[in-house]
Amino acid sequence: MAAMARDLLAQESVTDTLDRISASATELVEGCTAAGVLVLHDRKVETLTATEQLVVDSDRLQEQLEQGPCFDAARTSQGERTFRIADLTAESERWPVFAPRARALGVGSMMGFLLFTEDDDLGALNLYSREPGAFTEASELAGWLLASHAAVALSGARTYAQMEQAVATRHVIGEAMGILMGSHRLAEDQAFDVLRRYSQENNVKLREVARQVCEKGGLD
Repeated sequence: MAAMARDLLAQESVTDTLDRISASATELVEGCTAAGVLVLHDRKVETLTATEQLVVDSDRLQEQLEQGPCFDAARTSQGERTFRIADLTAESERWPVFAPRARALGVGSMMGFLLFTEDDDLGALNLYSREPGAFTEASELAGWLLASHAAVALSGARTYAQMEQAVATRHVIGEAMGILMGSHRLAEDQAFDVLRRYSQENNVKLREVARQVCEKGGLD
């Protein structure tokens, strides 16, 4: 688990981190044969990573039914942060509609863990097995530990990606301002005001306005 934590922090992008999280689940959690990460946008499910199609199919089903352990984990900001269905071949009182439909997909047992840090709810880590009764209390503990490490690594990767984007945006805006200053003999604040006004009047993000100037040498 310690080696996995170091490995997660060494990934070069958010996508790589997500893929490594799901792969680590199948390697480290007893009984887990498939895994993925989902996030909720209102009630729309987005699958961020999946080790196999079964995970994607389950995410779509939970979105359709608005029911299931992973769906619940991702939308629960308080209370339980871990969900486990030990045996989907038995009747599930908690998810009565989802359970039989999941069995039809080939799911025997599953768990969902909220991926969270102190400041962010990031989605849910979902663990699957085609066999009923595959997950034990030890599996749940291992999954929870993995989710805790994964949340920190994912949050860090997202922050780094946002910083890189901010630096790139600042660079392209500066380049666009230089083009306008040179071609129209404008002061720095005047060039920025041209970009800002065009952005507001045309409802286009400032970054995209700057990119257009860099590509075309000016504004239409």
